[in-house]
Amino acid sequence: MKSAFLPILLSSVMVLSTLAGCVFEDTSSSSDAEVLAVFTFSPSNNIRTGDVVSFDASSSTPSNGLTYRWDFDGDGSIDDTGRTAEWNFDSTGEKTIDLTVSDGSKTSTQSKTLNVVEATAQPPKAEITQYADDEDCSNDDLDENTHIVLWICEMDKSMTDRDVSATTTVTLDASDSTAGDTSQYISEWHWDLDSETDNDNDGDSENDADLTGESVDWTNVAPGEYEVNLNVLNSAGMTDSDSIKVYVSYAGQWSDFEMGGNTSGNAQTLDFDVNIVYDKDKGNTIRKAVGELTYPQQDGDCTNVPGASNCRAKLDIHAINEEDEEAANTSDTGLDQRTDGDNCDEDSNDCIHLTLSSYMFTDTESTYGDGEWIFQIRNEKVNDLLVESFVIRLHYR
Repeated sequence: MKSAFLPILLSSVMVLSTLAGCVFEDTSSSSDAEVLAVFTFSPSNNIRTGDVVSFDASSSTPSNGLTYRWDFDGDGSIDDTGRTAEWNFDSTGEKTIDLTVSDGSKTSTQSKTLNVVEATAQPPKAEITQYADDEDCSNDDLDENTHIVLWICEMDKSMTDRDVSATTTVTLDASDSTAGDTSQYISEWHWDLDSETDNDNDGDSENDADLTGESVDWTNVAPGEYEVNLNVLNSAGMTDSDSIKVYVSYAGQWSDFEMGGNTSGNAQTLDFDVNIVYDKDKGNTIRKAVGELTYPQQDGDCTNVPGASNCRAKLDIHAINEEDEEAANTSDTGLDQRTDGDNCDEDSNDCIHLTLSSYMFTDTESTYGDGEWIFQIRNEKVNDLLVESFVIRLHYR
């Protein structure tokens, strides 16, 4: 006697066989594991017809138990399976690549586009023109042939403006770039001013078009260290890139100003506001910050009190971070040691420097961080004083 169960069993096996490899949208929430399709391809640009392009879905999640379906020609059919795949294109133009992954119940799809150009196309050569200031703010020659190095010099600052907030304009020039061959030309110049931020959300943080054009002016650039990327596109649809470091340092000088005396038991102070940047992730790190103070050892109209030498001046520099923590000062420097500077007239002047190295601005428990700092001149003495000069320098190169 035949079993009635056998036909039912065979039918079930046939149905399951026909469904093998099919992908279904998950309509349940039985699993909390996220299914996410993620892939990269190489080369990522300058793909010619006939070139082999490698695709890698290893970053898809979860890392195990997934099936992979690749559609390389946009016709909706499956062209390849597996975590990695290779493909070459026999026609030019923009191609859309679809990857669909599934864990058997949930699916995810990612689409990306790439551009394919003629097999004979030649890539351009991107080149940023390097230049530097001839001198720094002390008239010392600058020897630089690799980076763009500029100084902001404010050597006649007013005491009503004790804020270091000046910016400058950086000219970026790509006129030395070449198109590839004589039949081609460069059609686009894109300048990415922040290599850590992906403004156009294309997965590449170094190809944004923050500025466009063969030669551009980058305005309102504050003192700091920057990396600029240039991306050029030629008429054949091929690209190339170049990068350069830009260093903008600063010096500001205040001259011939009055420093009040300590007549009330409290030191007289003058504050100078300075923004200091130390951002290791962006590569924008100050090398050192320096305060340079020159003042007469004795004010010309001071008269010593009998039996005391109260006319000998002593001014100090104090550095205070934005948390109101004092990081360093010059108060322990003896009167006979205040002769810093090549041009210091030590017979009549005191010249004292306070140098803060880059380590002081790192964000650790033992240091003080960057941000808004104060360089403060402090007078603990009774007599006022006509100060010769105070200079703040920010060295980013």
